This record gives sequence, C-alpha cells and structure tokens, in this order.
Amino acid sequence: MNNSIASVPFPKNEPIRSYEPNSEEKKSVLKTYNKLKQSNIEVPMWINGKSVKSSKTHNMSPPHNHKHSLGKYYLAEKKHVELAIKSALNAKEKWLNMPWEERAAIFLKAAELIAGPYRDKINAATMLGQSKTIFQAEVDAACELIDFLKFNIHSMQHIYSQQPKSDSGVWNRLTYRPLEGFVYAITPFNFTAISGNLPGSAAMMGNTVVWKPSDHQIFSAKIVIDVFKEAGLPDGVINAVYGDPEMITDTILKSKYFSGIHFTGSTTVFKNLWKKIGAKIDNFISYPRIVGETGGKDFIIAHRSAKIDELVTAIIRGGFEFQGQKCSAASRIYIPKSMSKKVFSKLKKQISTIKMGSPENFENFMTAVIHENSFDKLSRVIKKVKKDRDAKILVGGGYNKSKGYFIEPTIITTSNPKYFTMEKELFGPIVTIYTFDDSKWDKVLNLVDETSEYALTGAIFCQDRYILEESVKKLENCAGNFYINDKCTGAVVGQQPFGGARGSGTNDKAGSYLNLLRWVSPRLIKEVFVPPRDYKYPFMG
Repeated sequence: MNNSIASVPFPKNEPIRSYEPNSEEKKSVLKTYNKLKQSNIEVPMWINGKSVKSSKTHNMSPPHNHKHSLGKYYLAEKKHVELAIKSALNAKEKWLNMPWEERAAIFLKAAELIAGPYRDKINAATMLGQSKTIFQAEVDAACELIDFLKFNIHSMQHIYSQQPKSDSGVWNRLTYRPLEGFVYAITPFNFTAISGNLPGSAAMMGNTVVWKPSDHQIFSAKIVIDVFKEAGLPDGVINAVYGDPEMITDTILKSKYFSGIHFTGSTTVFKNLWKKIGAKIDNFISYPRIVGETGGKDFIIAHRSAKIDELVTAIIRGGFEFQGQKCSAASRIYIPKSMSKKVFSKLKKQISTIKMGSPENFENFMTAVIHENSFDKLSRVIKKVKKDRDAKILVGGGYNKSKGYFIEPTIITTSNPKYFTMEKELFGPIVTIYTFDDSKWDKVLNLVDETSEYALTGAIFCQDRYILEESVKKLENCAGNFYINDKCTGAVVGQQPFGGARGSGTNDKAGSYLNLLRWVSPRLIKEVFVPPRDYKYPFMG
C-alpha cells in the first residue's frame, strides 16, 4: 500500500554536447555511427511487446548515400494492424489502473537511458537514417526527447493536482481518465524526438497506442522502441506498425474504440484524416480527439532598424539547418530596400562557405534531403524559378542525386510578394526574399498576415520598441511561435511550447501541459457528507 503523494523530479533541460574537434564525445558518436552503418539490421513491427515479421520488407538507406543499405523493415498487412489494435485494447485496463507514479517511473527511466547508454546510438541512427548533422541530431534525437519525457511527467503531476473548490459539507474531486479506447499516433521523418513524444505523451496519461512512424524514420524509431522496452513499458501499451498509411489508417478507423489521433505531418494528409474521421463519427463510442501539428510557411520580417549580421545568421540557420526540412523553417523573408544590398552581399559571402555532404564529416553544415521524391520536387521548383521573369536565383540553385539527394542552399529573390515560393510550403533548403519600400511597413505587415494559409512560426528583427509592440499585435494570428530578434526555429521544451494555428494545426502546444490535457477525460466526483432529507426549500415556507 502506498499512501504517499509523490513528487516527481523537477525537470531541467538536457545540456547540449558540443562535439568539438578531438573531443571524446565526437570520437564516441562516430564509432557508433560507423558500427550502425555496417549493421544491416532488421526492424520488425512491435506488437504486444513482441517482434512481428511479415512477408514483405522495404530497404533502409541513408539519404546522403542512397546506394548503401542499412537494413530492412517489415511492412504491415491488415491483420497486423488489427492485432496491434487488439493488443492496445487488451493492455488498456491494466495500464490505466497502474498508479501514475509507476507510469512516470517508466518514462523517467527512458529519459535517463537516452541521456546515458543510448545517447550515441539514437544520435548516430538519426544521422544515418535522416541525414542530420551531429548538432541537429543531438538537439533533436537526444536532448529534445529527454526533455519531452521529463517535462511531460512533471506536467502530468501538475494536471492531476488541479482540483476544484469544495464548500462545507461537500467534497469535489476531479479524476483524469485516459480516453476510452486507443490512440493512433502518426509521426514524421524529420524529428526523432517527435516519434517518441507522440505515442509517449498519450501513453503516460494512461492511454494505449497504435503508432505508425514515417517510413523514412524507422531506423531511429527502432532505437526509441528499444529504449521503451528497456525502461519497462508493459506489453501492448505502445504498438508499432509500418507501411501503407492508407491501409493502416482505414483499418484503424474501422474500430469503434478509436479515441484520438496524435499527428505530425503534412497539412493535406491531416485534413484528409479529419474528413475520414468525420465521415465515420457515428461509428465511434466517443468523439475522437484530433490533435495535429502540420505545415508551415514561416516568415522573417526585418525592420530598417534591424541589425544586419543578426538577420543574416537567422536566415541561414532558420532556412538551411537540416536542409530546411522543418515545419518551422524560415522560407519567406521580407527585407526593406534600404538594407537589401548589404543583406544580399553578406548572404552570398556566408553561404559560399557552407559545406555539404555526409553527416559523418563534422565540417558539413548541410547534408541531403530525405528521399528522391523530395529531391525531384525541389529540383523542379529551382528549374521553374530559373525560367520565370519575376524571380531569380541570388545564390545556390544546384542539385545532384548521383550519390545522395543533395540540394544546394538556395536563395530566391522576387518582385512578386505572392510568388509561388512565397506561398507554397517547399520543405527544403529554398528561401525566398521579397524587398519592400521602407515607407510601406504597415502594408507589409498586412502582407505577412495574408500571404499564407499557415500560422506556425515567424520572426521579426527590429530594434525599435514602438515598432515591435505594434508588429506583435498586428501579427497576433500569424504564428503559434513568434520570435523577436531570433530565428524562427529551435523551440525548447519547457521554455517555448510549440504549436501553430490556421493551416498549421490545432495548436495543442507540444512541450506543455496543454498537449497532455488532450489525452485525458476529466471526471467530477461530488460527495455530500450529510445529504438533505426533505425536498422543500426555505422559500417554500
């Protein structure tokens, strides 16, 4: 019997390792990288705590060296998805009845495993499978997932502690039930941390999960699974299936016990999922929770008072880190004409120094885009820009896929603020700059607000406090995460909870209690100690 009220460790953000030349941490992660590179592993599905194989497999290759095989993963058939659903439902009662402190301990252990013995492995797998540099992998795969787990546990305790007021003779209590059924998690290729957080956050609140990682992130998803297993996650709580998204989703939505979806991915896919859920709403035992973070067409706007060096750094880091494959990446830039020549000159000079290649070479700032379809789409964009009259390539514009899917960091300038690269999410290392007359600041603010369907992130560079105040108000609905004198990427768990509105998602801030609230259903219990014994009220005489 445990009659105590536990308090979980207060979370702190995981320190980011520097991986400087000749450092032991650099040597260690490269040793693991080379070992994984030659491992040729198999990744079976993970259903009810067991490895499950099928008759069909798919190859895994590094985007920066697509002729090299890292191994293969097994594709789900309908029967495997049905088995995953059954396993999630069978595990539910025991899992939800487990004391929350015990659930917390599992995920706290997972965080410590990633911080310690699994750190090199999860970073190296992310470098290989998703072509992230060591810094991008360290921030995402290791640090952010550690932070998600620790801060979410702390938020879980906070939620459970929130209780209503009680008057004399009455005791009001809130319990926070998991959703009735199972949760479906769909995770993207670009952030290993998200692949752990989306199924993990729902699970730690007492839900059981069917999880479909991106086909292009399975190499590192396997490490996430290994961590959860070693942390002691019970069988069936999280079940992973891979393969055909249409088949998997359609099978999921046939179950009346589908209770919610936790999604990160494209806006188009999310809208289609919402439509499918709506069309089947009569089939479910409860209204499903629909939580999604989707696309972005993220902006940087500079006022004439902005400091040029800071602006240029934000454009390069915000636009080209991880090859622009972030929903938060800077992709449309608004610059006053008075500073455009200096900005262009500095951008050309700095971008000319950017090295691109394999992530095992730590001098490389960029690597390859995720797959051939992405490469082909981005190269078509560049070809079109080169032909158009109202846009031109300022720097970059090269591409080559003979060995890896490499797209040069490319900056486009345009005289048309509604040019397609100012409006369309490209998800690659392509940034478009529109220059405006300094006197038309107010009109440009309206332009920023009206140009895109998205509202994920945005940034303003400005030293004038009056202008800042005005702009923050005017751009209120343009971004869920708004940055002042900083790049529009790199939200830190526990400091800048992340999410966007409009076409960018449901704005259920990941990295805060706001997201966890979506995975519980409150229940009010009112107890009256001395109930009334007569129906009559005093006013009745």
